Amino acid sequence: MSKADEEPLEAFSPTTASSNLLSSPSFHTSQTDAIFARRVLRKIDWRLMPIMFITYNFNFIDKVILSSAAVFGLRDDTHLVGQQYSWVSSAFYFGYLAWTYPTTLLIQRLPVGRYISINTIVWGLIVACTALRTDFKSLISVRFLLGMVESTTTPAFIFVTSMWYTRQEIPLRTGTWFAGNSFGGFVASVLAYAIGRIESSIAPWQWLFIIFGVSTGLWGMIMLFILPDSIESSRFLDKEEREHILNKVAQEGTGKTNRTTSTWKSEQVIECLIDPKTWILFGISICTQIPNSGTQNFGNLVLEGFGFTSLQTTLVGIPSSFIAFSTILITGWLAGKYDNITCYLIVIVVLAPVAGSALIYSSKVSQGVKLFAYYLLATGSGALPLSMSLMTTNYKGVTKKMTVTAILFLAYCAGNIAGPQFFKTSEAPTYSTAFRSIMICYALVIVEALGLRLYLSRMNERRRQSAEVPIITKANDSDEDITDWQSYDMLYRL
Repeated sequence: MSKADEEPLEAFSPTTASSNLLSSPSFHTSQTDAIFARRVLRKIDWRLMPIMFITYNFNFIDKVILSSAAVFGLRDDTHLVGQQYSWVSSAFYFGYLAWTYPTTLLIQRLPVGRYISINTIVWGLIVACTALRTDFKSLISVRFLLGMVESTTTPAFIFVTSMWYTRQEIPLRTGTWFAGNSFGGFVASVLAYAIGRIESSIAPWQWLFIIFGVSTGLWGMIMLFILPDSIESSRFLDKEEREHILNKVAQEGTGKTNRTTSTWKSEQVIECLIDPKTWILFGISICTQIPNSGTQNFGNLVLEGFGFTSLQTTLVGIPSSFIAFSTILITGWLAGKYDNITCYLIVIVVLAPVAGSALIYSSKVSQGVKLFAYYLLATGSGALPLSMSLMTTNYKGVTKKMTVTAILFLAYCAGNIAGPQFFKTSEAPTYSTAFRSIMICYALVIVEALGLRLYLSRMNERRRQSAEVPIITKANDSDEDITDWQSYDMLYRL
């Protein structure tokens, strides 16, 4: 009989066992490490999340104030006729499209904090200069330039999030900064109502661009001093905290994102292009953004068509912003808490817009029902951050990750370019073609999200059952920059 077997039973009583565990060095080390890890994570959250949230506020405001400007006289003062306002709306995304891929390359090569900050300053100046535009050509030009500089923000934030956080932490953080989009809608509506009451020689729509443009530029200057370029160069963390985060992200994150040691790999580009999940996410992106840009740029005009005045449209649109804001935060939290429900969450958030667009499309419902249906559209904004979190957590390899980011934002641009074109001036104020298109697009998102879940489930099952040779040549063991196809211990989040 062993010595352990000879010990009296009292030695293994619950009280004694608990006392032994609490007094053991390993318990104290584990407990201390957990407290330290939570403290560091909280420290990072309090630095990065407010910066990204506020920047995304401005990012959204500076896009959507065009809708408020439209009901405050912009179309008349700049002599827009026919579909010209639709093309002004689309021009932003032509600029976005033109610069999306080049900026993903620059994000990887330049100090990302300073790059985002300088872009923010420049886009603020462009927004302010919009107040000086007097005709269609000058207006469409400045919107194109604005799209170019704003195209950096989202892919850069995706890059920053994957740099600092693990796969488990990414969905909630993505939802948090993306919620700045919807909160920006609330801020824009309230301030647009106040600015719309200004009586001066400068038109209210011009004040919108001046005030928000200058504010954005000033915020960009502040960012230069507070947004770090990388974990290694961050000054708000000490050496031990930086090492902890670097080790944690290397072990539990989505791959190496150190711009100083990562190189552009053409084989990862090819892998991204032949990866089926890339094109399913592409479909989700384009189908969510056709409705997005249409309602962003024509929302106030649609509400005006319901019978509200120009000033009233800025107020009745506020509930939409709160609904979108709440949807993004709640679904982001759920996606982070539960590993495999993200695709289902995408389906849930687009069901309401399918119903809402169908009601608005119907000409037999009352004004009150149409306004309620308009609010139902707001939950659809939760689909994009959820799909972005799936992208961020399910792709490894710096080049592959940046390539899929560029591809998804090409889809984002294509959808946002197309969206305003479905709002035909000849169909105002009902815009029947537009709301029929919105209904179809969101219905397609349901099919795509369920298809993505089925594909990822099968991939996970295959990985559980076998350790087959990689489809792409296996990376060198010393190379930390490997892709998800080369990481056989990685299961995809659904």
